[in-house]
Amino acid sequence: MQVSVEATGTLERTMRVEIPEQRITQQVENRLQELQRTSRLQGFRPGKAPMKVIQQRFGQRVRQEVIGEVVQSSFFEAVSREKLRPAGQPQIELPQVQIGSGLSYTARFEVLPDFELVDVEKLKVEKPSCAITETDIDTMIETLRRQRRTQEPVERAARTGDFVDFDFAGSIGGEPFDEGTGKGIKAELGAGRLIPGLEEALVGKSAGDEFQFDYKFADDHANEKLKGRDARYAIKVNKVLEAVFPEVGEEFFRAFGVKEGGMIEFRKELKVHMEHEAGAVIRTRLRDAVMDALYAAHTLTLPRSMVERERHRLRHQFSANLKAAGVEVSAKDERLNDPALFEEQARKRVSLQLIVGEVIRRQQLKADPGKVRSMIEKNAQSYEDPPAIVNWYYAAPDRLTEVEAVVLENEVIDWVTARANVNEAGVSFDELVNKRQTAIV
Repeated sequence: MQVSVEATGTLERTMRVEIPEQRITQQVENRLQELQRTSRLQGFRPGKAPMKVIQQRFGQRVRQEVIGEVVQSSFFEAVSREKLRPAGQPQIELPQVQIGSGLSYTARFEVLPDFELVDVEKLKVEKPSCAITETDIDTMIETLRRQRRTQEPVERAARTGDFVDFDFAGSIGGEPFDEGTGKGIKAELGAGRLIPGLEEALVGKSAGDEFQFDYKFADDHANEKLKGRDARYAIKVNKVLEAVFPEVGEEFFRAFGVKEGGMIEFRKELKVHMEHEAGAVIRTRLRDAVMDALYAAHTLTLPRSMVERERHRLRHQFSANLKAAGVEVSAKDERLNDPALFEEQARKRVSLQLIVGEVIRRQQLKADPGKVRSMIEKNAQSYEDPPAIVNWYYAAPDRLTEVEAVVLENEVIDWVTARANVNEAGVSFDELVNKRQTAIV
């Protein structure tokens, strides 16, 4: 086999491969002989058909199959010999093949870039740390009470923290407008979920009260017909409901699986749960910090084919998410056909794939089978039949490969963290989880 390679760009390569006829002929003959032994042809006893008949019946098809297989195997043999690392599938140009003249083809493809990894000891990584305090636990208990609160109608004026059930009818210039009416709308006063000013206007109102509320739509409102327009809403209050919080006692504890031990055991269990949640968030933040540091420290020339594949994957994912949210999406949607859509995100992901892959290759990191098993078993615990889920993972190589990839990435995070300049910053539980789950309104 003869191989010649030409660099047609920074990462683009054109490779010409020539295969001698003997390699093809030998494989064709071997396959025809196997067919002769196993074929059942009309007029001949099983396995007794003459080779000439076998060649006439199967020769052309077998040769085409062999050529396809030889092209595939010889390509990987050639890139291995030339020490090339293709970034994706090649474009193969295969001219008309004449029997007896061997085989030659041209493969065009991109290669992975060669680059040096930065000294990870120079990387600066921020890692949060969190110690669960008694105050954090107190706040979480109030959050849990809030989540289990009920609503009871009251015969008084609405206060911040109450729920108000109301109807509204909006108009612009005295004319109703689309989506400007609603009935039985329930809102929590003080939650900040209504249009600006409306919650404050509802404070002090009682069931049966009616009033008008003026509102000016923003100049950049999503609805073109409403941009900058002045609207007037007729509001009718149907009910005022007071939030009733459950008492913290045995019944409350049992609702969270604590049947014995009272407040002491409940707080202990709550702390364990919060520590687990904090640990998961810290791990995610650390991963993001390490990846951001690696990305910022490397400037790579990227294979365009890899970026396009990643951009297409992100586009498909975005489209699927819109559909799942009930948003109509068409193939002509400008949001999906913008050439720049997801370009930056795709480039970052491809860069990190290459950087992480290079760390794995140079440090010879492996996915520890014990850690793979542990991760699978942990994932399986959320299902009714954990052993069946574990077997499901191990029954298919592609599923197992996905878990191994996550474990390998964790190995990279640990390897970088052990060597980088890591700065630990203490934060509260509420700051760490980055959501208002512990806020008390």
